[in-house]
Amino acid sequence: MKKVVSLLAVLGFLTFGIANVSFAANDQKTDNATTEQVADSAAAPAAAQAELTEDPDDAVNHGLHYTLKEKFIQGGAVWMTPVLICLILGLAFVIERIFYLNLSTVNSKKLLNKIEDALQNGGVEKAKELCRNTKGPLAAVFYQGLDRYNEGLDSVEKSVVSYGGVQMAKLETNLTWISLFIALSPSLGFLGTVIGMVQAFDDIERAGDISPTIVAGGMKVALLTTVFGLISAMILQVFYNYLLTKVDSIVNDMEDATISFMDILVKNK
Repeated sequence: MKKVVSLLAVLGFLTFGIANVSFAANDQKTDNATTEQVADSAAAPAAAQAELTEDPDDAVNHGLHYTLKEKFIQGGAVWMTPVLICLILGLAFVIERIFYLNLSTVNSKKLLNKIEDALQNGGVEKAKELCRNTKGPLAAVFYQGLDRYNEGLDSVEKSVVSYGGVQMAKLETNLTWISLFIALSPSLGFLGTVIGMVQAFDDIERAGDISPTIVAGGMKVALLTTVFGLISAMILQVFYNYLLTKVDSIVNDMEDATISFMDILVKNK
């Protein structure tokens, strides 16, 4: 009897322990589920916040540079590449001219004062040496005049005028290439427009239906090539006008300095 009671006691204890373990496991599952729900609810605003945070990055990625690159690809490499080449070559000539014209710009009044001092203190040879050591077209023109000094003032004036025309031509070198690319860029864009329109009508003819989806591709090529051609031409036109203004300024300064140079030679004859 005691053995039976003991056995029942052991079984009851085990049943109670298993029940407690089951309840504990259920409670743990409930707690885990609650925790997961809380985590999910907390993660949802975080995800939304992350999406909101990513939006500015997307806005940055879709900036001007990205948009231009995307539109360039959509316009087609066949017609967009020649326009880009015209822009690059035109800018290369622009940069070359800017450097050349900046190096050609000198202080004419300061140079004339040095030449006058050299003529008074060292004579023509010293003035010629000063012009040889000075960069720019103005000093080259003065050197040619001083080289004819012994032949008379008339010969000096003719030499200055003739060599001044040569230096003016050098100042305008490569400007014709820039003007060519200014005219060529929109022309290539308009050519792409015509080709795009032809493609659009070919698509309509093959489909037998006028639908926006059919003509969209050809129209996009037509419009994008025109836009990029005009943008390229406008950029080059701005620099071209700047270079023309720079050349005119240097030429006017050369003409005024040449008159003063002749006056100095007459005074020191």
